[in-house]
Amino acid sequence: MSDPFFTPVSGFDLPRFAGVPTFMRLPHVDFDHPRFSDVQVGLIGAPWDGGTTNRPGPRHGPRQLRDMSTMIRAQNGATGVRPFEALNCADLGDVAPNPADVMDSLKRMEAFYASVHAAGIRPLTGGGDHLCTLPILRALAKDGPVGMVHFDSHTDLFHSYFDGTMYTHGTPFRRAVEEGLLDPKRVVMIGIRGTAYDNEDRDFADSVGIRVIPIEEFHARGVDDVMVEAREIAGQGATYVSYDIDFVDPAFAPGTGTPEVGGPNSFQALQVVRALQGLNIIGADLVEVSPPFDPSGATAYLGASIMFELLCVMAR
Repeated sequence: MSDPFFTPVSGFDLPRFAGVPTFMRLPHVDFDHPRFSDVQVGLIGAPWDGGTTNRPGPRHGPRQLRDMSTMIRAQNGATGVRPFEALNCADLGDVAPNPADVMDSLKRMEAFYASVHAAGIRPLTGGGDHLCTLPILRALAKDGPVGMVHFDSHTDLFHSYFDGTMYTHGTPFRRAVEEGLLDPKRVVMIGIRGTAYDNEDRDFADSVGIRVIPIEEFHARGVDDVMVEAREIAGQGATYVSYDIDFVDPAFAPGTGTPEVGGPNSFQALQVVRALQGLNIIGADLVEVSPPFDPSGATAYLGASIMFELLCVMAR
């Protein structure tokens, strides 16, 4: 039986446009809250885009994601899953970055997620740019490398930017492999596309055994076939899921800093998450929602819907 404390506020009790917005209208539980130790999945905001190299804005993503997530209801219409009855879920608030210092922000985020992990809570994060995933992995993979299913239009496997800057939203998974946080042979990257400067990232992926599924292959094979392979690659070991909203075609998700045309539609964006069923997911994130490029909130609503699908898979 579900714990009433962790039940989201119903739209029948308080209109969705009223009240303080939390992720999916869940209770806000900070580290000092007496129910903190009872949380099983913590929804967390990572309002930071210090790794952005072109169009900033994802620092505002968590706030808009929370606002749009008030539309989420109790039951998954496709799978029937009722995640808030299966798990004690809460909004753990935002990690507090240092907007003027990349390295300090990485340390702050790692410490925050280390505390979450130590409490036995699986994090589900709304970002923030994709560099946010690196400190999360540092916190979750201290005991050994994990697998990863990565939805994106970019590999984020580059070595560095400009004069050797090593920490941007284009480098987190290169660092994660180098630091032993990811087992590259259990990593699959799906939806990769767009113009490129060179083949550096793809060459690195090949050299360490990361499976890259470009968008042309994704469309040719279809969601079901691609996701069978993705589950096989991740296996039954601990697996992290990282979902960049620019995986989705900008016709459906324009509010992001580095859009790439030719991507999946919004239905396929949900299908790929549902097909993660059966994996041992230790945490997940939805990153790169940038409200300045979509003030309507449509991109954030899709992002919140993807987060709900991730939560449903984690609940099963």
